Amino acid sequence: MIALSEIVKAKRQLANVVTKTPCALAPHLSEEVGAQVYLKKENLQITGAYKLRGAYNKIASLTKEERAQGVIAASAGNHAQGVAYSARSFGISATIVMPEATPLLKVTGTKALGAEVILSGDNYDEAYAYALTYAKEHGLTFIHPFEDDIVIAGQGTVALEMIDEINDLDIIVVPIGGGGLISGMASAIKQIDPKIRVIGVNASGAPAMCESFYAKKAINSKSVRTIADGIAVRDVSVSNLEHILECVDEVVTVDDEEIAAAILFLLERQKLVVEGGGAASVAAIMHQKFNFTKNMKIGAVLSGGNIDVQMLSVIIEKGLIKSHRKMKLVITLIDKPGSLMRLTDLFKNANANIIQIDYDRFSTNLSYGDAQITIMLETKGIEHQKMIGSLLEAAGYAFKEEV
Repeated sequence: MIALSEIVKAKRQLANVVTKTPCALAPHLSEEVGAQVYLKKENLQITGAYKLRGAYNKIASLTKEERAQGVIAASAGNHAQGVAYSARSFGISATIVMPEATPLLKVTGTKALGAEVILSGDNYDEAYAYALTYAKEHGLTFIHPFEDDIVIAGQGTVALEMIDEINDLDIIVVPIGGGGLISGMASAIKQIDPKIRVIGVNASGAPAMCESFYAKKAINSKSVRTIADGIAVRDVSVSNLEHILECVDEVVTVDDEEIAAAILFLLERQKLVVEGGGAASVAAIMHQKFNFTKNMKIGAVLSGGNIDVQMLSVIIEKGLIKSHRKMKLVITLIDKPGSLMRLTDLFKNANANIIQIDYDRFSTNLSYGDAQITIMLETKGIEHQKMIGSLLEAAGYAFKEEV
């Protein structure tokens, strides 16, 4: 457990640096799940994530000599920007090693803050190993994203702000990657109000901390695969596991489909852009991964908002299909003049808007004289889609729906 005095000290250090982000009631989400859900919007932090807190707190603690030599970090993106911003504030150089698959938004965002970026490794852990070697070779001070008590104390300030703003929270839900955020927050929470339940959330594609929590020993994952790149950590920090075992009540997992649903919900209903790791807490609430009762006050940390635009586009498109607002059909019809017009008239009469169409008469799967139409429609829900299917059947069209 990190001493509360150290977390309070970090809060003072950060007072004129970080944004005190809102912790506000989410009306639509609250109605959806039957509880009072408050969102701590660290996606609105200066660098788009809470990581600035720990990075600045750590760099502020360095000696002048250590700062003069420069700092280095390994990060999938958010810690990178936190270190880069903090280094620039102190007028020192920063080098960031990022996994090769890091979203372009996070790479360009880090470079824009003045840091040198090196891409190395398939995941965070491989980037971390390279960064340690590079640090020794060049005499740089390594700023760990989560396995450092000073960094953790900085992250713990998120909990202080939540408790200051919202009275009588029953549960606080926190995403887990390396465990620095939840270690700091849970340490603060349990020293201020031990009755508050602390729930950690792993991505099911990176479940090392969840498995370790219940085994009560470190169990590393062989590999990680999740859209939540910010919490895609393969190896467990033993020291953070100790903090978590001491202060956290429960750890759950959410899969990529659940994370994507939470991202889309937050975007559409709460008007918030949140990345995969940041949405993990909301995914756990939406899909009831832990027990809570009606009218409980639940705080959920939206830990970051630096989502890759292409990933967001994919999530939106898939989400629209799953929520029956888009429909993709493959239809076979006779390849002769007027056939396509009759088909589009059917959709017009069904009040379905055509947004994409592809016409194929050369597929070897087709009989001679037939054509295959792949068409994407905007629809108004499952009943509307059933009506369209019935109209196609009544008109004698052979078709299948693709998802």
